[in-house]
Amino acid sequence: MSTAETRTQAGETSPAQTGAARREPGLVPVAETLRSAERHPGEPAPAPAASPARAAGALWRLLGSELGLTFRRPRNLAMLTVLAVVPVIIGVPLRLMSDDSDQGMGGFIQNVAGNSLMLTFMAFSFLVLLLMPVAVSVVAGDSIAGEAGGGTLRYLLAAPAGRTRLLLVKYLNAVVFAYAATVVVAASALVTGLILFPAGPVTLLSGTTIPMAEGLLRILITVGYVGAGMAALAAVALALSTFTEVSIGAIAGTMVLIIVCQVLRAIPELSAIAPYLLPTRFTDFDAVLRSPIDTGALSGGLLTFGAYIVLFGSIAWARFSGKDITS
Repeated sequence: MSTAETRTQAGETSPAQTGAARREPGLVPVAETLRSAERHPGEPAPAPAASPARAAGALWRLLGSELGLTFRRPRNLAMLTVLAVVPVIIGVPLRLMSDDSDQGMGGFIQNVAGNSLMLTFMAFSFLVLLLMPVAVSVVAGDSIAGEAGGGTLRYLLAAPAGRTRLLLVKYLNAVVFAYAATVVVAASALVTGLILFPAGPVTLLSGTTIPMAEGLLRILITVGYVGAGMAALAAVALALSTFTEVSIGAIAGTMVLIIVCQVLRAIPELSAIAPYLLPTRFTDFDAVLRSPIDTGALSGGLLTFGAYIVLFGSIAWARFSGKDITS
């Protein structure tokens, strides 16, 4: 009779029969659990779930990496440089024309040239309908489509980032660039205006004169408002970017949408839909040039921007979360 049979007859219970405890050579008895029983030898233990703090840290690290790539790309730096040069191109001719008394635009030029801060608002009125949307559309439209076209999107998703987190990082990156473009325009126009034109009290469109400090505060409000408009446009470009693997398609689609909206604004019979179009709200920043500030126009514009962000952000998430990634 074997030793195992002798122990069984003596009343001892083997570990295989009980499943409650086992003894390994040189180790103390350990309890058998469902997890250890189902795991084969050599198989790694399952990784613990990431804590909210670690998940937030991964989000910010991914965003920091994305911002570094965006602001180191020569194409994006070239667009910011162009946006910075345009206020100078606007300001220098105005300065030359203000010195020439024979010009027929004396009243208009005097309104701008006599007020150094007014160049900032003029620069926004020129750029907010074309060049700034182009710059934002390039970055936002390239966010998903560019990764898919370059064959790097599936590698990004192979990392434990998740589609929702990746989409959020791409959008936040576009929003930061949109505000960077807005700040570049405002800073360039402000510096150019202070160099070329006299500084002092600001005369508003309503004829009221306000101190220069209050004028600077209104420029800050304008930066926040215009940046929010560009963030809404970034949501549109991001949504289009999830439908294609060619970034130029998403960029062109966004710009076509802006141009169509501007055409619709020019049709009197369609004036009822004009307040809901993005280009209409882009130019509502002139509400800060009235006394008191037209808060109704600003709040209406911000609500429109928020609606666009929610709508097109939802479209982008629905498309990207269920999309088959093949590249």
